[in-house]
Amino acid sequence: MDVRTGLFYLFAVVLLFAAFRVITARNPVYAALFLVLTFFQAAGVWLLLKAEFLAISLVLVYVGAVMVLFLFVVMMLDINVDALRAGFWKHFPLAATVGTLIALEMAAVLMGGFRPTEEPRAMPAAAAAAQAGVQYSNTKELGRLLYTEYLFPLEIAAVILLVAIVSAIALTLRRRKESKYIDPAKQIGVRRQDRVRIVQMPSEKKEGEAG
Repeated sequence: MDVRTGLFYLFAVVLLFAAFRVITARNPVYAALFLVLTFFQAAGVWLLLKAEFLAISLVLVYVGAVMVLFLFVVMMLDINVDALRAGFWKHFPLAATVGTLIALEMAAVLMGGFRPTEEPRAMPAAAAAAQAGVQYSNTKELGRLLYTEYLFPLEIAAVILLVAIVSAIALTLRRRKESKYIDPAKQIGVRRQDRVRIVQMPSEKKEGEAG
């Protein structure tokens, strides 16, 4: 086993462990941190596959921006963990059924991709470019595929992300009973007479003075 294979198994084991802890951690903050670890391991696997652009994008976009947003939202929502645990076993059968269905679908897709075919496969673009002596850019090829063949799914994903952003903002802007806030309009419209009151009091007499 060479170094590359060893790194792949290392990244894969840590990725599976972190992904399992994402759904089993009781604290939502810990779950988000385990998800960050999962993204880092996935970026390492993509680096082994020579997909440098995807690996850097995963670290910068998801770990650097999206996960930080998730952490802020989780902390600002003040989620009651005890209330979430109370309904765990109630929804467990439905969740287990959906999870099993998704696992079977992913297994069918993956096993179908590894079946040998009699038709000769087309040479990958990177190998063809290397044989032709042309410099190949996986970033350019990825952009061409995204904005030509996969333009419609990309637009759908963008709309879903926009809805998620608006929903997160709407959840964090709710008013809480225990929170205290000040209306800026009332601060601007206040008058000096409403805040300061001058009271005239007689001066105190010293001891020994005649009444």
